Amino acid sequence: MLRVLGVDPGLTRCGLGAVEGRPGTPLSLVAVGVVRTPADDDIGARLVAVETGIERWLDDLRPDAVAVERVFAQHNVRTVMGTAQAAAVAILCAARRGLPVALHTPSEVKAAITGSGTADKKQVGLMVTRLLRLDAMPRPADAADALALAICHLWRGAAQNRLADALARAKGKP
Repeated sequence: MLRVLGVDPGLTRCGLGAVEGRPGTPLSLVAVGVVRTPADDDIGARLVAVETGIERWLDDLRPDAVAVERVFAQHNVRTVMGTAQAAAVAILCAARRGLPVALHTPSEVKAAITGSGTADKKQVGLMVTRLLRLDAMPRPADAADALALAICHLWRGAAQNRLADALARAKGKP
């Protein structure tokens, strides 16, 4: 079994969700939540709060890997910067512990979870609820998105690792 911590980066709400399982078997919810920071706090204090929250999750849950949403260009530069900074904090926290980190794009996650790279947040939340056999959709949406990242990595990461191993073995052959 593999335990993956998914991180939906953000400064106001950083979604965190841990899932355990492996491809072809039912998945299990480990934990889900968000780290919140006040919008009027100094950027440094907000990043420290995000780091403290992620570190606490890493301490408590001991994941095997961390999946972080790859930041994509938006029209609002301020939002992109905050998201990228929170993503960097998550990557740093995982790297400090020697944990493998995977970056997945929003469309990659949507396609893995719903079958469509253009699914909306509600569709993703509904599929996360169904896949993890939950009674209710995780809220806020950042929490459901973090679980979707963890599920995506469990499903796609294993296949990507097998492919990388096969390529490495093939290159080693004369």
